Amino acid sequence: ITVAYDKQGNPVTTEDLEVAGAMAAWMRNAINPTLCCTVEYQPCMVHAGPFANIAVGQSSIVADRIGLKMWDYHVTESGFGADIGFEKFWNVKCRISGLKPNVSVIVATIRALKMHGGGPRVRPGRPIPEEYNQENLELLEKGVENLLHHIGIVKKSGMKPVVCINAFHTDTKDEIALVRKYVEEAGARCAVSEHWLKGGDGALELADAVIDACEEEVEFDFLYPLDMPLRQRVELIAKEIYGADGVVWTPEAEEKAKRFEADPKYSDYYTMMVKTHLSLTHDPDIKGVPKGWLLPVRDILLFSGAKFLCPMTGAISLMPGTGSDPAFRRIDIDTDTGEVKGLF
Repeated sequence: ITVAYDKQGNPVTTEDLEVAGAMAAWMRNAINPTLCCTVEYQPCMVHAGPFANIAVGQSSIVADRIGLKMWDYHVTESGFGADIGFEKFWNVKCRISGLKPNVSVIVATIRALKMHGGGPRVRPGRPIPEEYNQENLELLEKGVENLLHHIGIVKKSGMKPVVCINAFHTDTKDEIALVRKYVEEAGARCAVSEHWLKGGDGALELADAVIDACEEEVEFDFLYPLDMPLRQRVELIAKEIYGADGVVWTPEAEEKAKRFEADPKYSDYYTMMVKTHLSLTHDPDIKGVPKGWLLPVRDILLFSGAKFLCPMTGAISLMPGTGSDPAFRRIDIDTDTGEVKGLF
């Protein structure tokens, strides 16, 4: 594991610091997934990597292999949208694991699609603007383009997408019907899920859609071969996944890329993009499906323990913090009833 570089630019590893053994001993039990359960006592394993905007953002391969041995259907999570979480699941995790998935579920909300259609910004700790609590088919129709782009990303892998509309009580029948129409016209299955209200019973339509999709043959294939040079991979991801016209490199990032490409030691390293999850672009404020833009790469990070090369795009921070008014301030226990309050 590389933790720093010396003044000559050589990597400093945990072995150099003589802490690798102690780290391994401290983390030895972490290789095993934690077995939990849902409120309806369905088994659930918690064993995941950091967020997909700054890291891999996947449930572990160990947990997946255990689940596949124990249950008829195994659901594994991939963080954020198809542009970052799914892309890494597809081209990194599946390449490492050798597992071929049957179906990918894209979770969408009416509220999020309205934002991609030009709705007002939602700020943490402040009330949600009324545009998201009232029917607005015009905003929604404009925002559906973003969902269709994510469907297209999944289809590039050869997998069958199923769109889950995570329904809120503010969603109207006409809004749900509009999304379903566009999704089905795009050749994907669509299901409305009310699990937040009805538990498992509210997700039966989604479960049926997933089971049905699992019966179809999958022609799974990666976006790029592992022997493709780093800069070509980034260019391909930017164009095919994000919808950019190309990539612009800072001199420092391009120099690093050339050095990594020239060293055969890094030929089998995986490409782990670092990008905001709030937009298809590098800019979190740009919504929808923008056209005519370039992806800026400012640096490349090396994670030698995991064999990851991580191109850094935009101004994204690797140490995200809580909002100015985090939800935990309102969460407490009612001492009279013993019930938790403030969750919703």
